[in-house]
Amino acid sequence: MRIALVTENFLPKLDGVTRTLAMLLEHLQRQGHKAIVLGPEGTLRHYAGARIFGAPGLPIPFYPELRFLFPAPRLERRLARFRPDLVHVVDPMLLGAAGVAWGRRLGVPVLSSYHTNLADYCAYFHLSALVAPMWSYRRFLHNQCAVTLCPSPSTALQLRRHGFERVDLWQRGVDSQLFTPERRNPAWRRRITGDDAMPIILYVGRLSHEKNLADLVTAFTQLADHCAHLAIVGDGPARGDLERALAGRRATFTGYLRGEALAEAYASADIFAFPSTTETFGQVVMEAMASGLPVVGYDAEGVRDNVRHHETGLLAAPRNTGEFTAGLRALLDAPDHRRRMGAAAHAHAIQRDWPSVLDGLLATYGSVIADARADAPAPEARAEGVA
Repeated sequence: MRIALVTENFLPKLDGVTRTLAMLLEHLQRQGHKAIVLGPEGTLRHYAGARIFGAPGLPIPFYPELRFLFPAPRLERRLARFRPDLVHVVDPMLLGAAGVAWGRRLGVPVLSSYHTNLADYCAYFHLSALVAPMWSYRRFLHNQCAVTLCPSPSTALQLRRHGFERVDLWQRGVDSQLFTPERRNPAWRRRITGDDAMPIILYVGRLSHEKNLADLVTAFTQLADHCAHLAIVGDGPARGDLERALAGRRATFTGYLRGEALAEAYASADIFAFPSTTETFGQVVMEAMASGLPVVGYDAEGVRDNVRHHETGLLAAPRNTGEFTAGLRALLDAPDHRRRMGAAAHAHAIQRDWPSVLDGLLATYGSVIADARADAPAPEARAEGVA
């Protein structure tokens, strides 16, 4: 197959979307397929055998690490020269809208995937006037595609409620060879806490306000009577505010970690705290669980699909900081119980591996391509239509 990815978001930015796309490109290469990427300027020139062509753009005001990308005509020419069998538009906005149009002009099927709840972000940043238009615009784009793939059943239900058609699942996997309890490292714990016995609460992800990190600060502050350390892995526009709010407390900011360093951080902690309520999946939740950590989070889309309440973690009512704090306190007070939950989390997470998940996506690609070819008019009919 020849697959064209049109994405508003790509490496070197690190988040769940870019890491998923990187693994997809690697899998396509291993399976002998060809790929091209149309994405943001300033990214890589090649990745896993795929050529990457950049589009200029402007930062989204409430999410400056993402940009509205402008569809330069040269990108359509690049796409046409590649002769794709399928165009996959990833979280389409401006460039993705062009990708839909370009695919239709080329006469090839277009598939979309939904990763980011931008309408929820508008609500979070008090831009309520933009919520309905954002849903309408995204519904308009996705409904022009053969199928819209989303990462979790709860997100699929949300999309259907908003009028999205032909919604299916492209669930996520976890690298259980990388993210495993076996990477627990007492030396890492000592570097963070200076005390082997002190429990570590871990957060991994983008440090931005829509991740609801103020609730994590509030909860950790309310745990002042407990001897625990907060480790925050990641970076982003909210880091300065978080550092000021946690000044003088047992908190460590590591910046972005990746690969074995990230896996070591997961496995060396004791509890994973995830206060976000705007997720479509929460890849870091699965990585934490595979690493043997129980999760304390909110009962929200994406998170509730992975965390089984009182089995692999604890879920609080959305935005109920008191319940979130109580969940952390309960696991800090019961080390044997949190270890049992962590073992259950590990057993649950490792059932879903990336190769099988990506094979499923390639099967969907093949099905969409086959359906499009079956629906295409015969050569004689096309000739008659031209005449």
